[in-house]
Amino acid sequence: MKTILVVLDGLAYGVARDCMGYLQGICQAGRGRLYTMQCELPSLSRPLYECILTGVRPVDSGITHNQIVRLSSQRSVFHYACEAYLTTAAAAYHWISELYNRSPFDAARDRHICAPDLPIQYGHFYYADHYPDSHLFDDAESLRRRHSLDFLLAHSMNIDDAGHKYGLSSSQYRNAARVADICLSGHLPVWLEAGYQVMVTADHGMNDDRSHGGLLPEEREVPLFVFGTGFSLQEASPVQTDLCGTLCELLGVAHDKPVCRELLA
Repeated sequence: MKTILVVLDGLAYGVARDCMGYLQGICQAGRGRLYTMQCELPSLSRPLYECILTGVRPVDSGITHNQIVRLSSQRSVFHYACEAYLTTAAAAYHWISELYNRSPFDAARDRHICAPDLPIQYGHFYYADHYPDSHLFDDAESLRRRHSLDFLLAHSMNIDDAGHKYGLSSSQYRNAARVADICLSGHLPVWLEAGYQVMVTADHGMNDDRSHGGLLPEEREVPLFVFGTGFSLQEASPVQTDLCGTLCELLGVAHDKPVCRELLA
């Protein structure tokens, strides 16, 4: 099944639960479900992008902080999909390109990608944390429409950016989550109508020190929304290292990663 993964960078579970009215409305209508999930450690972005997309914990992947700039040594969902002759794309922060396509990122070369020989075959990669979520989701939709994608990653940074500027308890942080929810309200129905399975999650949360990286519940507890006929919508206890394998199961591709079977129909 065709699948879209949305990563809302820095979105704490409590704020997702309380502020994302559209996604919660779909869940209350019985067409989706919100789970709570604990991120791996350290609760930092680049290590957790690697964890989500490869199923490997930071302490095992070697991507243990944000300043490690190199290609991943692990096999990601992009790799498994390409090996099965599926089409992949990402509209995402440039660290994703550095992990799976080419490293270091060269904006003139790597910002807009059409390269069927790379794991992320098509892409729009940005490098400013305040790059508007509205533009990001339109970038993702443009890729989907142009390339008949099997797997798409849409990764936004505005919630994390607001958290670093204003902190967990700020109106700015909560309102950034609301803006992302509004953006998704325009795209999610289209994706579901086109037959996509959709996961919406976060890499990590945020604290009132305007940072993350440790063990506080607000730093580690993240949402996992699921939508589509491929999901059971039943009780489940997903962990972050299960996401890569679960995405591969949805895509129907061979892999050797752990899976949260309870999530799947």
